[in-house]
Amino acid sequence: MLSFSQLPQEVLEDIAYFAATESRVGPPLDLPPLLRTCRNIYQRLSFENNPVLYARTFTFKFDTRAALRRLGSSISFPRTLAIELRKRFTHLKLIRAGAGARVHHHSAEHGESPSYLRDLLWLAYLMMLENDGKNERQLREYANMETWLIDYWFDEKGASLASHRISRDQWPLEDEKNSLAMWLLWFLVRPDSLPRTPTNYRALISTLKLTALAANRYAICEPSWAEFTLESRATASSFTHFSETYFVATPTLAPAAILAYFTFALQLLSRGATNHLPKALSSFPLDSRKSEDWDADWQRCINLARPSAPLALSHIPGSLEGIWEGLFTYTEFDVYSSLLSGGLPPVLRNCQVAQHRQTWKLREYHLLGSPESLENIQPLGLGDALRAFFPSDVRLREFSEFLEVYTPGMEEVIHYKRSLRTRTREQLICDIIVIGEGHSAWGQFNLYGRIRPLDGLVSLLKEYVGGDRGRWLYRGFLVGNSDGHLSGRWRDALSPSHVQSYEGCFVMSRRY
Repeated sequence: MLSFSQLPQEVLEDIAYFAATESRVGPPLDLPPLLRTCRNIYQRLSFENNPVLYARTFTFKFDTRAALRRLGSSISFPRTLAIELRKRFTHLKLIRAGAGARVHHHSAEHGESPSYLRDLLWLAYLMMLENDGKNERQLREYANMETWLIDYWFDEKGASLASHRISRDQWPLEDEKNSLAMWLLWFLVRPDSLPRTPTNYRALISTLKLTALAANRYAICEPSWAEFTLESRATASSFTHFSETYFVATPTLAPAAILAYFTFALQLLSRGATNHLPKALSSFPLDSRKSEDWDADWQRCINLARPSAPLALSHIPGSLEGIWEGLFTYTEFDVYSSLLSGGLPPVLRNCQVAQHRQTWKLREYHLLGSPESLENIQPLGLGDALRAFFPSDVRLREFSEFLEVYTPGMEEVIHYKRSLRTRTREQLICDIIVIGEGHSAWGQFNLYGRIRPLDGLVSLLKEYVGGDRGRWLYRGFLVGNSDGHLSGRWRDALSPSHVQSYEGCFVMSRRY
């Protein structure tokens, strides 16, 4: 009879694999005892000598579809996956222990944080962009990151310094770590897990209200919404992912803060029905997650950090088509004027915020071309950002399957095709126009706008029928593809684009 150490290699590896995957969450705790049985077993199954075993364990415990789709097959090398497995559980153990969520008193005064905090947040953010269910399960069930995030943002000694600064009438910081942590807050936290103690409750409401509504402090995008071709780029960050170094732009804090404000703060403040408010991402079943929903968000981060790379759209074609319902908020004009004049956080924290429901019906039109004909294709020229980049003298004529665009001085009419997801693979999208209409308590309105190709920023001009309610410019991002949310801000369309103006925020969700 064979002894354990005399088993064939493939049999021994299968035994080790089943030991490593005894639990679907957490590190392979049953594997180390097996390695300690004897020197022969250790040599055959150790991390250094058997990367295939640890690569198999990685694919059991973490999602890989999105990384393969976005980064290529090189990430599937056994050694690469084995190293990633060890790195991830090293970081997740820190999160599970609460490391980095709070700061000591002296570091709060000087804005210091542990050197590993940035790496923890980038890892968790990328895991959520690559999430098909397994990644979120590790963050939620093993690392207990939901509790970590609540402590980070709303504890008196939270490492975000939000509570610390708000108590001193200072604005919460917008930096790389806080931007990532705000996105993770919206990704992972469930409404019923939010703090209910008076101190933490006030911190939650104040933090989300300030970061969502203070447009003069927290920009909706970087570079500015007033640019379309983006000669400038966002600040790039570098990180190691699957043993390679990547350069990406950190997502801005505001879109996530607006989603969190509507999803969490308004839910807590509402005394009646809340079915008109957006649902938290975490409220949907775990098996409904699709990493494809975050391909555009990933591409946005990549595009903004690579000024000379070939352009890939940060918008999934056709994802805006359909009917959207949601809310827009506004404050008293005098309150916001005081804010723009240098008012401190209490000006906004103590004000009343009104909200109105609205409904949009949107249609996408694409200017298509082949790789060979791109040089001969002339899209619609650029106009003022306050007109959603439409030239002032443009005329649009809409048909069921296409849009005709007339511009004085141009001999030919430009034809944009309706987005019905029938584009051939050989056709490239050169420009996107969005047309629509809607209604709110203020009346009927028309919508028209364009999508910024580099980062998918949606600019829509809202014109009320009859003209008595003015014109308002909406700017925001579609977060989470066609089944996600439009999150952004509106502003008046009269003040020059380089001047800070009266603004509010909005969230729209698809109606089914």
